[in-house]
Amino acid sequence: MPGHVARRPPISATTNRVAGLVPPGAARVAVDGVDGVGKTTFAAELAQALRERGRDVVQVSADDFHQPRAVRHRRGRDSPEGFWLDSYDYPALLRDVLRPLGPGGDRRFRRAAHDLRTDAILDLDWEIAPPEAVLIVDGLFLHRDELRGCWELTIFLDAPFELTVARMAERDGSHPDPEHPSLARYVGGQRLYFAACHPQDRADVLIDHSDPTAPKIVRP
Repeated sequence: MPGHVARRPPISATTNRVAGLVPPGAARVAVDGVDGVGKTTFAAELAQALRERGRDVVQVSADDFHQPRAVRHRRGRDSPEGFWLDSYDYPALLRDVLRPLGPGGDRRFRRAAHDLRTDAILDLDWEIAPPEAVLIVDGLFLHRDELRGCWELTIFLDAPFELTVARMAERDGSHPDPEHPSLARYVGGQRLYFAACHPQDRADVLIDHSDPTAPKIVRP
């Protein structure tokens, strides 16, 4: 229709409440949770809520900071330990995003270091973030030890594997049973993360995301 402008969906009350918890000025926000829980969608909605409050936002996905395939699979393609320990290039995420957009940083950042589809190492141009931009990073394992102290606010989206794995099956065609051998690497790796880092306890904001259309803040 000529002249028609698509309307964005309304921001949920939960997301608006979380937006109100983001500290003033430059801040780094982690949106953590297991595969299929809805991290990317929630991060985008949170970014929209912050922009509607007049704040600048930079969005980055940890999935653009994977290690090369040879590193990710060096413990075996089916290894839960390999998924948990070797998936992400944390030095690159720290160097290119978290430190420059943190306190005293020069605001020069790069959005990606690796192309997961082609397995190519990327050398992107540096961008300059506005002085008080909020950084939102979505991804797995964001409450692990080497990233502690890198966030002004952390969020964990919680839901049982029975639900999240079923969502992934609908999206990706994978098996819907979290105990299926084909998922041992991914579900097992995330269970290792839970045992090592207790992200539900570490998170500043814990959200029950069992129903993404009706998220519920558990804490605070």
